[in-house]
Amino acid sequence: MMLDMQKRLNKLFYATLSLPSTAMGFALCIQISALSWILSTRFNLQIHEIGIVWAAGPMAGIFGQVIIGLISDDAWFWGGRRRPFILIGGTLAALMVFLLPRIDVVGDFLGIKNILIVAVIVALTLDLSINISFNPTRSIIADVTPEGEARTLGYTWMQTISGFFGVMAYLIGATLGNDLLISVGAGIVFVFSVVPMFFIKEEREMVINTETATGTAAATRADWGQLWRIYIAHGFAWLGVQSMFVYTYGFIQQQLVPAGLATKAANDMSGQIIGFAFAIMNTVGFLLPALVLAPLARKIGRVHTQAACVAIMAVGYFLIATMARTPMMLYALMAVVGIGWSAIVSLPFAIMSDKVDKSRMGFFMGVFNLSVVLPQLMSTGVGFVLKKMPDQSTLYIICGASLAISAALWCLVKDEAPATETALPASAH
Repeated sequence: MMLDMQKRLNKLFYATLSLPSTAMGFALCIQISALSWILSTRFNLQIHEIGIVWAAGPMAGIFGQVIIGLISDDAWFWGGRRRPFILIGGTLAALMVFLLPRIDVVGDFLGIKNILIVAVIVALTLDLSINISFNPTRSIIADVTPEGEARTLGYTWMQTISGFFGVMAYLIGATLGNDLLISVGAGIVFVFSVVPMFFIKEEREMVINTETATGTAAATRADWGQLWRIYIAHGFAWLGVQSMFVYTYGFIQQQLVPAGLATKAANDMSGQIIGFAFAIMNTVGFLLPALVLAPLARKIGRVHTQAACVAIMAVGYFLIATMARTPMMLYALMAVVGIGWSAIVSLPFAIMSDKVDKSRMGFFMGVFNLSVVLPQLMSTGVGFVLKKMPDQSTLYIICGASLAISAALWCLVKDEAPATETALPASAH
């Protein structure tokens, strides 16, 4: 089996192996770019109602990634342990992406007149589908590549390809419109999820399981004191980030779209600004980890790098609140925010993984995921705060404060292990 693996370890194999994870990332980018915009401009939901719809994602993340990740370790059907969940999740995710602008049609089909309820159903199904697939799409890379440089290369390809397509999603939404993004995106999510499964062969006895069985992943003591500090620091960061994702459209509509603009033109302009802003942030986010953060972490340590980047992100948020009154200024400051984003999606897992029981990595990955999804769930409350605020710049004051607290808390975390390399992006849910 090892000889067969070595024969497949070429650029085409790595690119194919990266596509399922890229599909899930693309679906998330569509959701971030289009969901709030659609709910506001097409279905006239209020800002706090949109926050309720977004709460479906964290709820799905609590159950989906943790439970499915554990189940897929021991399951075997349809010719694989990861394949069934990727096929099911990818197909459902593509369908739900397609239905995002058709929530009213779904409501008519189900006989439900309340758009808010239907929107929650569609969003919950989309997020659950993504979360069904996310852990298996990443676990399969470890399953079919040998430990060491080959496996690192597999995840590096995943990070690069997924990041590139994520930026493309935002650019399509900004230049060609969210409706086209959804139509194209549904096809990409389906093809990238399903087609690679016909070319990636899972073995019943995986390398990763052989390593575990032979004792490679020996039990080590978890440092719960440090872990709690990491979870809380990471949680405050995600409270700010998720609030930005959900409610930025309100800030843009109030502060950047000229008053008196026709409704359709105003909606198109706000959608375009959202797309460009998040494209810039994510471009910085996927380029910096390998090019800048890894060398910097080797010099000053991962924790100090993480704290500094998150602090810069907080400053970027405060500057948006006070200075971003034109699209170009918002784009420039989103590049600053991207510095923190690049750290949030790369460094925390590397820091956390040094402080857990290595023989129970799946459990600790699930707990770590809670430090992402619970703050995302709490961001629903930010919508109710913004509903009472006449100035939507308050959003970025809240985000900046949350990131500043996170940066301060990261300073309480010890980084005893040598920072030899950065980790790969953690899940968004």
